[in-house]
Amino acid sequence: MNKTDLIAAIAEKTNQSKVATGEFLDAAVAVIEETVAAGDSVTLVGFGTFKAAARAAREGKNPKTGEKIKIAATTVPRFSAGAGFKTKVAASKPKKAAKK
Repeated sequence: MNKTDLIAAIAEKTNQSKVATGEFLDAAVAVIEETVAAGDSVTLVGFGTFKAAARAAREGKNPKTGEKIKIAATTVPRFSAGAGFKTKVAASKPKKAAKK
């Protein structure tokens, strides 16, 4: 499912226009991004938590040359699924992957 499909599905469930739903989704994503970028977390009970996490500096390997490289420390976004979300996913039957 891509963003367009998500907007259409939400619009259908809420009886709202796709335009209004798209604006709402864009605003929600922007607020989550701004909040996490500022160092706070966003928790949607039953769904999950968006937060920033520190990633330590480490040594990696250039896959082309095999040469060791240093990877700088950084802050990355993380999502931790909530109990309700985990339960729903665990109870569903996964779709078979499409063959290439």
